Amino acid sequence: MILEVDDLYTAYGLSQILFGVSLAVEKGECVALLGRNGVGKTTTLRSIMGLTAPHRGRVRYNGVDITGRPAFQVAKLGMGFVPEERRIFPDLTVRQNLEVARKPAASQHERPWTVEAVFETFPALAPLTGRKGGYLSGGEQQMLTIGRTLMGNPDLLLLDEPSEGLAPLVVRDLGRQISRLKEHGLTILLCEQNAKFAIKLSDRAYILEKGHVRFSGSIAALQADDEVRRQHLGF
Repeated sequence: MILEVDDLYTAYGLSQILFGVSLAVEKGECVALLGRNGVGKTTTLRSIMGLTAPHRGRVRYNGVDITGRPAFQVAKLGMGFVPEERRIFPDLTVRQNLEVARKPAASQHERPWTVEAVFETFPALAPLTGRKGGYLSGGEQQMLTIGRTLMGNPDLLLLDEPSEGLAPLVVRDLGRQISRLKEHGLTILLCEQNAKFAIKLSDRAYILEKGHVRFSGSIAALQADDEVRRQHLGF
């Protein structure tokens, strides 16, 4: 198991967000973390990544307890986080945005991510190599921020609402690109409000409501449970 989250409780000040969240991700899986806006999906990812420290529970990554470790230490272990806000460097070019995140692969047997490999995965970025990040469209910025995270050669990719604010055609293309990452063997935890988008990409799913896990199971089980989908996902 590459990621194990056990009984996680996280708060912002006096505002309790997560109530005993537990989930697991196996190597090579794409697991969806679903639910409406404000149910705790982003807080779960931030708690895993070390950006918001939980006050109870455990997070294990490749068997190592990383609970409460700062994000830079978690990243060094091989976890990559793609935030919803994207946070590219607007005054750097596409290539510079990628190069600044370059990190050697953890193993000599792994093929490291390079700028050229990112352009192969996201072909739309290749002709924009010299354009500054602030002049990219929303979809181009999303591809760039995923590519920048890949340059760190992560074993596990945390994607926070990657389809947010994108046009339907861009979302479709993004889905194909995420599928390609999965085919390459990358493990993905996909946090999405757009459940239909996430379900097409994922092997299993967890659904959050008010900081509690209300469903966990295979995508087939979720698709077969009309009541759960209507109640928590709205379709």
